Amino acid sequence: MTTTVTRPASRTREPQTRQTPAGPRRQTGRHLMLAGIALLWLVPLLWAMYTSLRPYSDTAKHGYLSWPRSLSLGNFTDAWQQSGMPHFFWNSVLITVPSVLGTLLFSAAVAFFVTRFDFRWNIVLLMLFTAGNLLPAQVLITPLYRLYLLVPLPQWMSDSLLLYNSAWGIIAIHIAYQCGFCTFVLSNYMKTIPREISEAALVDGAPVWRQFFQIILPLCRPAFAALATLESIWIYNDFFWPLALIETGDKRPITSALANLQGQYFTNPNLIAAGALMTAIPTLLVYFALQRQFISGLTIGSGKG
Repeated sequence: MTTTVTRPASRTREPQTRQTPAGPRRQTGRHLMLAGIALLWLVPLLWAMYTSLRPYSDTAKHGYLSWPRSLSLGNFTDAWQQSGMPHFFWNSVLITVPSVLGTLLFSAAVAFFVTRFDFRWNIVLLMLFTAGNLLPAQVLITPLYRLYLLVPLPQWMSDSLLLYNSAWGIIAIHIAYQCGFCTFVLSNYMKTIPREISEAALVDGAPVWRQFFQIILPLCRPAFAALATLESIWIYNDFFWPLALIETGDKRPITSALANLQGQYFTNPNLIAAGALMTAIPTLLVYFALQRQFISGLTIGSGKG
């Protein structure tokens, strides 16, 4: 009698792959890189703050790279009093607020027209508005200067009776120059709004102006917040247009007030650093006030194909 012995089937061993923690290492490297870039961007701001807190006598004697002997807020007080910043702050408000509101209103109207109505030249019209931002301001200043000397204004709008040397001229050029970028952004945003909303409003008897003001504009609130933040910073920090188109120093915005801190034969860098930091405070307040809407306006539509 023969007995058969069955051997158990040999198990095939699968090669074990050693898992390396590439994911956490990659994230750590990315975070370190972003932290280094953020620190690199903060170095000029931190250096300006460090310089503004040191008296000029200390830096003149020991140098700007030395350890400070004393720190104070005296440069901020002197800059506020010597430059007349309250007056120039008000000039900036009178220029920035109407410029931002006018830019957003006109840009939204053009974007609404080219995205909600189908006609032959809508793309050409959008390209025409966008092409205005391709020219640098230095190219436009000569014909614009001559044009401002020829456009009259009533006396209650301008002391010079011209568009030149008036806040209205600066507001007009800011609106004209910034409308291209805002129109491009708002037109892309309005394309994400379903047309069925406008068609339903049209069936209910809503005219075009009511569709624009009561339906489309409220839906574009995130985009308006993002553009308002950017435009406020750009227009507030502009130095070229007021320098070229405003002759009287008292009518210029806050960026021109820093020139009052420079003497003919002597310049205090510590005082200028303190004045520059104070002029940046309103832009920081605008950004922090609209931070959530600004981020949502930039990321809206990123997940759509």
